[in-house]
Amino acid sequence: MSTLLETSGLTAFYGDFQALYGVDTTLAEGETVAVIGANGAGKSTLMRSIAGSVRQAPEMIRLNGTPIGHLSADRVNGVGVTLVPEGRRLFPSLTVEENLLIGGWRSARSGPWTLEEVYRLFPVLKDRRGNPAMALSGGQQQMVAIGRALMSNPKVLLCDEISLGLAPVVIRDIYAAVPSILERGASLIIVEQNIEQALGIADRVYCLMEGRITLEGRPGEIDRAAMHDAYFGVQA
Repeated sequence: MSTLLETSGLTAFYGDFQALYGVDTTLAEGETVAVIGANGAGKSTLMRSIAGSVRQAPEMIRLNGTPIGHLSADRVNGVGVTLVPEGRRLFPSLTVEENLLIGGWRSARSGPWTLEEVYRLFPVLKDRRGNPAMALSGGQQQMVAIGRALMSNPKVLLCDEISLGLAPVVIRDIYAAVPSILERGASLIIVEQNIEQALGIADRVYCLMEGRITLEGRPGEIDRAAMHDAYFGVQA
């Protein structure tokens, strides 16, 4: 598989605080990559950097070989990289359908994702299309956030903690949508604190700790003890 997205020597700062230290990652076409790590490991900063919310040097992030690290978030979205943010961040004054339509409002890309396709992926949203988005359950709001992102027909879908705070049965329903998203041409990077969830969905896994990649591999090939050490650090 050819490389679709890559980060190279990626660093990130919030003022004087350094959040990422030389992070190298790749995402191939049609692949699902999971990024795991404890709170404060730098996972969300990595996603926000790729999405353009944290600006970088151009060469630190490439899409199909083209530098995009310097682009603003709206321009990154315009070239095909879309973020489902942690906490969903829906527009509270808008209905479910209005939130979905905003996802495709500024996108000039054609593709398989239309309003009807999103409703086919998440049928419950069609039943509640006229409801205020914030009146939905947490799981249904997460479906709206994912659907809104899909409306831009992304090449790369970034999902930041989409299972956070949700019941296991709801998490199962949300992750059941992943095969359909892949079949329609998107590649995925999914941030997860839940190691088992990450291993169950991903082709490859990166572990972050204190802003550095501490482990990378395929789920079936990673030793659990090594993963524990990469996630939490080796105890003295």
